[in-house]
Parts: sequence; C-alpha cells; structure tokens
Amino acid sequence: MELLQTLLATLVTLGILVTIHEWGHFYVARRCGVKVLTFSVGFGKPLFSWRDKQNTEYVIAAIPLGGYVRMLDEREGPVAEEQLDQAFNRKPIMQRIAVVAAGPAVNLIFAVFAYWLMFVAGVSAVKPTVGATTPGSLAALAAIEPGGEVVMVDGVETLSWDAVNLRLAARVGESGALDLRVRYPEQLYQKDYRIQLNEWQIDLENESPVRALGLVPWSPSIPPVIGRLIDDGVAAKSGLQVGDRVLEVDGEPVTEWTALVKKIQASPDQVLPLLLERNGQRLMLDLRPAAKQVENGVIGYIGAGVAQVEWPEEQQRIIHYGVFESLSKGVEKTWQMITLILESLWKMLEGVISVKNLSGPITIAKVAGASAESGVEAFVSFLAYLSISLGVLNLLPIPMLDGGHLLYYTLELLRGKPVSERVQMIGLRLGMAILFTLMTVAIVNDVMRL
Repeated sequence: MELLQTLLATLVTLGILVTIHEWGHFYVARRCGVKVLTFSVGFGKPLFSWRDKQNTEYVIAAIPLGGYVRMLDEREGPVAEEQLDQAFNRKPIMQRIAVVAAGPAVNLIFAVFAYWLMFVAGVSAVKPTVGATTPGSLAALAAIEPGGEVVMVDGVETLSWDAVNLRLAARVGESGALDLRVRYPEQLYQKDYRIQLNEWQIDLENESPVRALGLVPWSPSIPPVIGRLIDDGVAAKSGLQVGDRVLEVDGEPVTEWTALVKKIQASPDQVLPLLLERNGQRLMLDLRPAAKQVENGVIGYIGAGVAQVEWPEEQQRIIHYGVFESLSKGVEKTWQMITLILESLWKMLEGVISVKNLSGPITIAKVAGASAESGVEAFVSFLAYLSISLGVLNLLPIPMLDGGHLLYYTLELLRGKPVSERVQMIGLRLGMAILFTLMTVAIVNDVMRL
C-alpha cells in the first residue's frame, strides 16, 4: 500500500509539473501562430491520444519522466508551402525566444501561485524555539541561551524553523558574520548574537543547517511509542505492533524515544529483550536489530517509527496574509528559492557543496509520497519547490535544455544570423554528456541513500 501511494504521488507530481511546463510552450507557440503537431506528457509508447480541431495530437505516454511539444519546423522535416508561415523556424527571433522561455516561466509562475494559495489559506508552522545547543558547536560558542525564539537571521524575519534553515543554507561554504536575533518571551527581551563563519562546511545530506550550527529545536517529550512499522522490517517480524510502548530495553528503563533509538543503533545483530506495554498489559519479546551500513560505520535498524506527539499551541503558529500581501510573499518566497538553488549549484561547481546532495527520480518519488502522506499543505509546498527547480534547471545554458536554445537565439539576436549547424551539433553532444553525467550522479546518490 505504501509503495502504491508513493507511485501514485510521484505520477501526480510529475504529471502536474510536466503538463504546466509543456503547456507554457504550447500556449505561447499558438499565440505566435506556430502550428503545434504534438503535445505529449511522458515519453515512449502512447497510452492515450486524441486530436483537436487544429489537428494537434495530445498524448499521455508510458514513461512519465518528462514531456515535449513538437512544432512544425523545416529542420525536422519537409513543410508544405502553404504552411511555411506556421513553421517555428520561420518565426521572428523574439517570438522563438518567447516560445522557448514560456515553459520555465510558467513553472515559476505556478510556484508563485502555489505559495500565494498557501499564504491565503494559512500555513501551519512550528515556532523556531531553541531547546538547547550542541556542546562545542558554533551556537554554543556564541552562548545562545535555550528557550528563545529565533526571530531574525541576517536581518531577515524567520517565522518557522523552515525559514531559519533556508537562511542558514544560503550561508553554507561562506565566511563572515552570521547575525541571529533571539527573542525570549518569558524574560520579555531579545538579544542579538554574532557568529563568525569560516568557510562553513556542513554535510547537507545528513544534517540540517540548523543542527549543523548547533541549534537543537525545542520539542515536547517524545515517549517510546511505536507509531508505524515497515512491512517485512525487523520490528514487524519480531511481533511489535503500532501502539506498543517500550518500557525497558535489555533490562534498562527507557522513557524517551531518542533513548530507544540510541540503544537500537548501538546494537546491530544483537538480541535485545524488550518489556512492552500493550493495551494495558505487559509482555516481553526479543528483538535483533538488523545491521545497516552508514558513513560512520554500522548501526542497528528495526524499521519502526515513532507515534506522533501533540505540540502545545504556544509553540505553533499559522502564517497567514491577505490576498494582495500573499502575492508579494509568494513572489518573495519564489525568488528566495531561485537564488538558493542557483547559489547551491555554483557552490557545487566550486566544490563547497558536495555533489552527494544531487537528487534524482528515486528521491523525488520518496519525497512526493511522504509529502502526500503529510497532507495537502506539505504536498503543495513540495510541488512549488520542484516546479522552481524544474524552471531554474531548464533555464541553465546547457544545449538540449530550454536555456541552451535561449543561448543560441540570444547569439543569433546579437550576431544577426543563426548559430551554425556545426556549432549546434557540438553543443548538443556536450549538453548530452553533461546531462547524462548529472543524471548518473543523481541516480547513484539515490541508490546510496536507499
């Protein structure tokens, strides 16, 4: 059932984003008088197809990892003389630029709309309250006191931990002063902290920027109660059930979920006697955590998740704006994500951020499934982020992508004549090599994360 939900969420996610991207090309092409031959969502064998009054074929294909709009073009085949005025290659340069840029542009517009919708409806968030600082960390060295809410990072308001993470992520690999403002509601004062960064390096794959800085978010006490089980996992096979409360592990009492996790991770392939409470009754069972290889060695793993805990109302907020203010906030949020993606790509080229952070279709599928399971708000937020990523990456000046075509058309506009076929073919091979390399790295990263 979980696999089916993940597949369904992935198909819906990719279907929405590919459709709006290709619709951007399609809509502007028709406005410019270009004849559209095919509008396809997906590649490969058509599953469904139909035609409209203008004889455009609409296709839903078997491989949902992209799509395309095929237009009448003399470079792709002979064109009847009476249709030459509808051929893409015969259109003025500015119209061709508009058609190519429309796909990524619509992705970014969709993200603004998604964020606008979320801000109008209200976004639920956890207040960025500091629970503790990690000993020896930058936050601890700055003497940041627990109990306060991080209200500003580098002069930008932060209403949630997500906002704090985004601001900190923008500083990865950088040096200089990082300014935090923390408000202490109970003491009725706020304090500014300045942390000196020196080419701040963090492992984004395994820790968030907040944790890397040494800030431990406040959270309510989490009891060791089983909330979910992975099918065919060690926990399920050993007889654990959802709702079980673990009282003791190997004779030692446990009262917090983190203590249970630490004990399990420290005991790969070792038998652990558990004392449980189930439906008011106590019982014993033996558990042998499986061994899982991670970067720092081998840990125990049982395939179980914690039961959700209610957060107190004073640690939650709804981020809500009016109709017009939500639009400006949507634009602001979209621009913030665009700059973060571009800065991250540049830092990756510089070697500041590891290429291990590249993600491919497997990670997209997992996140799509998890966000769909978390509710409409999380799913729409993920859609907006992925739409921005699709738009930005397509605008990169790499042949085969929309950005590569825009590069050629810009050169044509400046030179007054098209780029030669020979140069375009060299660019095509180069673009294919770059994309194949990036896709290979992303898929390898996905597999390693599994």
